[in-house]
Amino acid sequence: MNAAAPKTVLTAPLRELGRAVLFLVTAFSRMRFGKRQAAEILRQVYFAGVRSLVIIVICGFFVGLVLTLQTYDTLTRFGAADAVSTVLALSLFRELGPVLAALLFAGRAGTSITAEIGLMRATEQLDALDLMAIDPMERIVQPRLLAGLIALPALVLIFNVTAIVGGIFFAVFLMGSDPISFWANMQSSVELMRDFGGGLLKSVCFGFVAAWLAVWFGWSARPTSEGVALATTQTVIATAIAVLVLDFILSAFML
Repeated sequence: MNAAAPKTVLTAPLRELGRAVLFLVTAFSRMRFGKRQAAEILRQVYFAGVRSLVIIVICGFFVGLVLTLQTYDTLTRFGAADAVSTVLALSLFRELGPVLAALLFAGRAGTSITAEIGLMRATEQLDALDLMAIDPMERIVQPRLLAGLIALPALVLIFNVTAIVGGIFFAVFLMGSDPISFWANMQSSVELMRDFGGGLLKSVCFGFVAAWLAVWFGWSARPTSEGVALATTQTVIATAIAVLVLDFILSAFML
């Protein structure tokens, strides 16, 4: 019993990952596109993206405020206060924007997707679709996977914009920095493909992973209230770990 317990702890996550990968392969193999699917994808983009705007905008603004506050205080000690905009832009575009937006997306939209599909499983709606010769993979899974790919990059762009607005508000209006120097330093330090494009690529990858895990945990949830609650918790935990690990891997290849 004692010898088998460590093996179970190590192999259970691997088995879960294997089932999730097989689920993803099956979902892609059954994908079909049409007018009805396009309408459902747009509906899911609204559900996952537009309804997440409030938390994205508020958190983005205050992240910009806090980041500018901390960097301004630190750089002022070394006489490099003009570099605040450079640190703000590079930190947001490369790392903070995609990562924080993905975590917020998982907490708001990911849990909703998991709970929705989990309740469909608990109330036998997925089985009913099978009985009506409607593929649940095509009707339920595909729109939510593609919606994550579309919604999160857009949310990251909005997060970055609002964070920069927060940084400008603190540096220019509260600390009296020169707005021309602020913008000039930012524009001269940011490379379009390496910094901005790299962050956008991360956001696409994070959106795909977040949507995949949200759909998978909802699909595999036990058909009980406790099972759905556990699945939503697993969605947040697994997405946070996956995003941070993937962020390290992508950052290592982009250096």
